[in-house]
Amino acid sequence: MAQAARPHHGLLSFLDTDGKPHPVQNAFAVTTLVIGAIAFVTAHFTQLHLVSSWTGLVGMITGAWGQLISATTGERFVLIIGLGAAAVGFYLGMAHGGLFGGVLG
Repeated sequence: MAQAARPHHGLLSFLDTDGKPHPVQNAFAVTTLVIGAIAFVTAHFTQLHLVSSWTGLVGMITGAWGQLISATTGERFVLIIGLGAAAVGFYLGMAHGGLFGGVLG
């Protein structure tokens, strides 16, 4: 039980609530959160519908895969926040012009 008393230090140590490192799962969680934030912010500008719809789609895909491989509750929490932001960005981007709006015809 000596490992339980050892403090974990690191940038993403709050995601590893079981005490084991999960670099792949943490990367998916942080990537989904960043992509979701980009999609959410760009969705509020109608002329950026291509950026918001594509980043939202990528964010939803990475978030869904991250949910499948996640190991801790902290990772799942970050993934759900990122997934929600990516979904809002995707759907508003689709409403403003879609994935190919104005580019292909």
